[in-house]
Amino acid sequence: MDWLNYHHLLYFWTVVKEGTVTRAAEVLSLTQPTVSEQLKSLEKGLGETLFERSGRRLVLTEKGRVVFKYADEIFRLGAELQDTLRGQATGQERLRVGMSDAIPKLIVHRLLEPALRMDPPMRIICREDKTERLLAELSTSELDMVLTDAPLAGQARVRAYNHLLGECSVTFFGTPELAKRYERRFPESLEGAPVLLQTENNHVRRSLDHWFDAIRIRPRIIAEFEDSALLKQFGHHGEGLFPGPTAIEAQIIEQYGVRVVGRTDRIKERYYAITVERKIKHPAVRVISEYAHENLFA
Repeated sequence: MDWLNYHHLLYFWTVVKEGTVTRAAEVLSLTQPTVSEQLKSLEKGLGETLFERSGRRLVLTEKGRVVFKYADEIFRLGAELQDTLRGQATGQERLRVGMSDAIPKLIVHRLLEPALRMDPPMRIICREDKTERLLAELSTSELDMVLTDAPLAGQARVRAYNHLLGECSVTFFGTPELAKRYERRFPESLEGAPVLLQTENNHVRRSLDHWFDAIRIRPRIIAEFEDSALLKQFGHHGEGLFPGPTAIEAQIIEQYGVRVVGRTDRIKERYYAITVERKIKHPAVRVISEYAHENLFA
């Protein structure tokens, strides 16, 4: 059976991270020729060329990029193992949260905040990604919970359960200048108004499109964003009106210096905690769920 030499893999990973063999040798407290020799041994063992020369620089080959991707994951998991054992040694509990990239960061902060106030303290580890990839990690117990704006569908490959945390209406915001211009006769005032929206693959965006059709309003879409924080940043600079959850209206106003243009109850933003348990058992997830129902979305 062929065994992978993890020391050689570590040297390769360090060279890529540091950018040059010289800097990697300094980090590893080795000589430059030693590191270069170990890289050649790794290439020989794998039967692949991992680097190619581009002038004085080393550039990863296609196979090299594949190896680095795996090496990065291996050493990330190694660091996580050490963190887990340290946490067990100190008795500190952990909450590993996957966040759908569609959920506003302000909502995530408000949801997770109660877990930070627990006694004894809870260590929170957050990962942001596409919901499908997060659910895969949930199924292998790498995550305790996934926060998302849409429920897990019945045909999903992962066996997990939806826990509705709450729902709220949608508020439109704008800089004071834009709000003064468009707050009268809302939502009719949105006809031709400059707006910043989520991309079309977003659940709330689809609801907004249906609502615009229902009330026969055609706003002028200036830009579309997957990142809700970036959307609000553009709104902060007056590029257009933008929607946000009514539940965090006060925080959006304070953080981005905007005003309320109008609200609609015809659109509901819903937020879910997805776990592999039908009944929530993790103490931090229970605290988050109770706070969401009793306070944030009350």
